[in-house]
Amino acid sequence: MPVGPRRLQLIALPGIPLVEPGDDLADLIAGGLAAAGEALESGDVVVVAQKIVSKAEGRYVELGTVEPSERAVALAEETDKDPRLVELILGEASEVLRYRPGVLVVVHRLGYVMANAGIDSSNVGPGDDGERVLLLPTDPDGTSRELRAELSRRFGVDVAVVISDSVGRAWRNGTVGTALGAAGLPALLDLRGRHDLYDRALTATEVGVADEIAAAASLLQGQADEGTPVVLLRGLEVAGPGAEAAALLRPQAQDMFR
Repeated sequence: MPVGPRRLQLIALPGIPLVEPGDDLADLIAGGLAAAGEALESGDVVVVAQKIVSKAEGRYVELGTVEPSERAVALAEETDKDPRLVELILGEASEVLRYRPGVLVVVHRLGYVMANAGIDSSNVGPGDDGERVLLLPTDPDGTSRELRAELSRRFGVDVAVVISDSVGRAWRNGTVGTALGAAGLPALLDLRGRHDLYDRALTATEVGVADEIAAAASLLQGQADEGTPVVLLRGLEVAGPGAEAAALLRPQAQDMFR
């Protein structure tokens, strides 16, 4: 049957200030919405960059306070990395998967497979010399739930929240936005049993909805000096049981690359 045009709107909220430990993210998002002349509507998705969540949680570490272990020193020699950074990576990781000079890929304690356990020194603060780094949020799915509840309460509408980060991929060059946390939507949408245009039943298709949202928002959030860590996505129509971003993590028994 004929289908009318479908549209998605992405709005990078202006005026989000540099985030400090203890800042109320809901307040900052409300200010960004006001600066954009927008108010939340039911069905909206608010995509928040991981970095400002980590900053609000005070997930900073000064490398000068870190004493590297023998294991960290040995691995630092293999990877040409600062042994203090490697010690932090090991502390955030449940397993070291791969390493070579310049690269250290681990399984983060929350289940993500990523380089350096997501620890970063870019855009951590003015005048940084690499001695201050930022760890991932403590519980991105939990923070997504809390932020969703507070935004829904303030605006009186039902919204979703995705906490996004940029990661590399096993088969392709370049980073892409991915979801670390999600609430209020089916982060993983199971289409098995649905039919295609020729009435063939889908047998394996699952859609990483939250990852696709994060990737779209990342085009506006940027990677450098854009200063737009919060993106409003409007017009998404997706139905299915709610699932948090943890549902996107492939169990180790099903992972052919670990």
